Amino acid sequence: MKRIVLTGGGTAGHVTPNMALIPNLQEAGYDIQYIGSYDGIEKELITGIDIPYHSISSGKLRRYFDVKNFTDPFKVMKGYLQASKLLKQLKPDIVFSKGGFVSVPVVLAAKHRHIPCIIHESDMTPGLANKLAIPSATKVCCNFPETLNYLPNGKAVLTGSPIRQELFEGNKERGLSFCGFTSDKPVILVIGGSLGAVAVNNAVRESLDELLKHFQIIHLCGKGKVEPSLQQKQGYVQFEYIKKELSDLFACTDLMISRAGANAICEILSLRKPNILIPLSAAASRGDQILNARSFEKQGYSFVIEEESLTKESLIDAVQTVYKNRNSYIDAMNKSELADPIQTIMGLIEENRKK
Repeated sequence: MKRIVLTGGGTAGHVTPNMALIPNLQEAGYDIQYIGSYDGIEKELITGIDIPYHSISSGKLRRYFDVKNFTDPFKVMKGYLQASKLLKQLKPDIVFSKGGFVSVPVVLAAKHRHIPCIIHESDMTPGLANKLAIPSATKVCCNFPETLNYLPNGKAVLTGSPIRQELFEGNKERGLSFCGFTSDKPVILVIGGSLGAVAVNNAVRESLDELLKHFQIIHLCGKGKVEPSLQQKQGYVQFEYIKKELSDLFACTDLMISRAGANAICEILSLRKPNILIPLSAAASRGDQILNARSFEKQGYSFVIEEESLTKESLIDAVQTVYKNRNSYIDAMNKSELADPIQTIMGLIEENRKK
């Protein structure tokens, strides 16, 4: 039996693309094992789908001063030794890493054990974890044409990000019914990220009276971010987070407002949804979401509002512009080269695994 080790964690974005690959890997006859941290989100997600899960020590490598910088390197070293021992026991034919700091010791240990390793970089420029992992990788997958300039020749492959098949299986009528909406007004879906986004939430709520004249709005606002005073507002529904109904909500959506995390925007592209991206500001991140959003804007997929320019007026103007020109955004997305990320990555796995 062919065996693959998947790794990646810390955020859902480092796990869900791995989960998207799992049905195809199973169909291709792979025994699948997962290596993640002791208590990261990856453990909850992977054990929930009945894939064998192995925990290792994980430390975060920071670019800024923190007292944990003195102890976390020892956690990383421990994680490397644990990963090396696990790989010796599991004897996989290949490792696939979606990134996050827990993946670094796994990738390094794979090279030490002479096991081929494919890694995936979601953002425009590699994050610190993948920068450390790239020299040990056999191939490096990416989402943006611009990213090829940051990766070694011969390793880089433009694949796009694996998208969960169930996202394409939604039903518009079920989505409208779930929200209590009618079919005579278009629907906006707002996604601020798994933790919500205060700036996005506030701008949307300030714009409600104007937007609800022409649209119905689904607002995924994040844990603890529901606004009770708006619960009864006609044509507006709020949820902290949606799981099983998400595909139905996508199916009934005509326009999306979203942060610009790489996996989120790849899902938007795959679903061909006209969209407004509001990237996390450079002050609150390393600026990767801004680069992601600008790439999508350049390719004609998205309209971008920088967080510093986000106001009630700018949001309303953007919604009106994008909805009016929605077909041009859909046409541009239909021309995307990233047609089938899963099959492209499956091809790389088959080509590079130990024979």
